[in-house]
Amino acid sequence: MHRLTTTSQAAAGPIVPYVRESDRAVRRPWRVPERRLLDYLLVFVRRGRCVFTVDGCRHEFRDGEFALIQPGSLCELEGLTDTETPFAHFDVFFSSDRERSFPTRPGQTDLTAYLDLLQPRMDDVFGFAVPVRLRPRDPKRMRDALLRLVDTWLGGDSFAPLSVQAAATELIAMVLADHAPPDRDGTSKREPLDELRWIPSYFSLHLHEPLPVETMAARAGLSPSRFAARFKATYGMPPHRYLLEMRVAHAGELLRSTSLSQEEIAAYCGFADVHHFSKAFKRITGAAPGAWRSSPL
Repeated sequence: MHRLTTTSQAAAGPIVPYVRESDRAVRRPWRVPERRLLDYLLVFVRRGRCVFTVDGCRHEFRDGEFALIQPGSLCELEGLTDTETPFAHFDVFFSSDRERSFPTRPGQTDLTAYLDLLQPRMDDVFGFAVPVRLRPRDPKRMRDALLRLVDTWLGGDSFAPLSVQAAATELIAMVLADHAPPDRDGTSKREPLDELRWIPSYFSLHLHEPLPVETMAARAGLSPSRFAARFKATYGMPPHRYLLEMRVAHAGELLRSTSLSQEEIAAYCGFADVHHFSKAFKRITGAAPGAWRSSPL
């Protein structure tokens, strides 16, 4: 088991792949309507032509190409011809709730109720962009590892979970090594995480937890004072205000879309208690939580 060692990586948990669905997927022309993913989806277009639209960007794939769609992405998948597209839905980072998670269904685009199951994105954890269209240095090795994963997962013998995890770990290691930016000497090196582009997704994933500035600053590799200044320059407000507004916005969604009690919503959104929640909510929105819930949209 490979454990992450930097501050930012530790927040995501150790890399312990968990494959929840896999198949060789031999199909006639097909389409999976728009949905938003909770986990990772790796697809190898072994045969045929496909179009994957991910977060509004259209990507065309042909024989021998690989696609990786990360958690939180909005995607629509289409096979334009007869295709063979071996794939795997999987978690990268360990989660004790992994068996509760699932490959989302067509039309399932609002994941508000499942934020606790949403996997961290590689982009955010490692600090460099992993593209939808992968650029493997050794396509044959990646192909063989994915086909081995698929066949083992489908076989289901007593040692299958261990072999599947080994193949998934190999694939994850290849993806990261292939796309890490080069250092000046030409070797791959993770770029600093102080650009703060990870903030929105990180806050969303940890909305119910205390998030002191010191913790966020350590994740960014900055002193607390430098982090606060960089944050305000990037987002136009201090970290605590940005986090408060995200918590209130999520609470507002839960008030109108669920029957959860105000006490439960306060806990889910990271407020110390219902009194603190009610006071902060009214200060930001101008309405008490009860009035907000009963008011028309």
